[in-house]
Amino acid sequence: MFTEVVKASYWFQDGESQATGSSVVPQSSAMLIDSTLFTHLFCAFADLDPQTNSVIVSDAQEQEFSNFTNIVKQKNPNVQTLLSIGGRNADTSAFASMASNPTSRKSFIWSSISLARYYRFHGLDLAWEYPNNDVEMRNFGKLLEEWRDAVEDDAERTERMPLLLTAAVYYSSDYNSVSYPIQEIKEYLDWVNLIAYDFYGSTTNISPPAALFDPSNPKGPCGDSGLKEWIKAGLPEKQAVLGLSYVGWNWSLEGGHDAATTQVATSADGTINYDQIRKFIVDNGATTVYNSSVVGDYCYSGTTWIGYDDYESIVTKVRYAKQKGLLGYFSWHLGADDNSGLSRAGSSFVL
Repeated sequence: MFTEVVKASYWFQDGESQATGSSVVPQSSAMLIDSTLFTHLFCAFADLDPQTNSVIVSDAQEQEFSNFTNIVKQKNPNVQTLLSIGGRNADTSAFASMASNPTSRKSFIWSSISLARYYRFHGLDLAWEYPNNDVEMRNFGKLLEEWRDAVEDDAERTERMPLLLTAAVYYSSDYNSVSYPIQEIKEYLDWVNLIAYDFYGSTTNISPPAALFDPSNPKGPCGDSGLKEWIKAGLPEKQAVLGLSYVGWNWSLEGGHDAATTQVATSADGTINYDQIRKFIVDNGATTVYNSSVVGDYCYSGTTWIGYDDYESIVTKVRYAKQKGLLGYFSWHLGADDNSGLSRAGSSFVL
């Protein structure tokens, strides 16, 4: 299993257009990545064809994905890249269907390995968000076992290093009161990325969207409570990578809803990238507050309230990951950062 430190981030091609405010993704936007700040980079997202159960990359992604590893290695020859499959907007029913059958699992597995080798990635990342019942969790475990076996077979056959295998998982070891297959995760994955953010984003509850602690409810959704559940369930600390978010959430306070939302360059679901938050603060003279008890930031102006993470909260979370003996941290996502400011803040802390 992988045992070195992980300083990672997801590069999300669609996220580049959000960060730049353009509907067109810049050619070779991966060239903007300062890969010296990372040990690993996740190229997101490949998709699952529900008809063939094969992993696919769209025509629009082809050029960027095929050049990704070569581009980021120009600045950092030691950085390792992984192809991430799925994501928040993927069809979860397609993943559940694929994982339910040995034949379809085989199609998924071997197509993913073939793509990773073809595009010169060093590993594969499964972002199935999320298996949501006992059957799907059991099938998730079977998929991991067969995937690991296939990766080892591929390495032996090609005489190359085995591909890394990781997964992005819920912040807690239970999702909808259903437990992840801990034994299979321990045995077959190099590590898991704990999605320790987006706790309250789509609700009307104005709360820190990526709190590390929740003093008012220690068992409520927060990074610390989720990690404790994973460790209690049997996940070794050195297989846990803590998630950080470069994306905040905004809410309109009572009154003036339409006027408030027009002040923020944000998507329909209420998310707002860190670089856009910085612009909002400057343009509106917003008040900024760091809440050390939860480890999170917020700003407000008029009827707009935005929860997010800034430099101090990012560094505090990275320090927490070290103190807890975790493998490292990852961030979502590079296109949301402001001139790599948050990435530099996290990377500057020695794990």
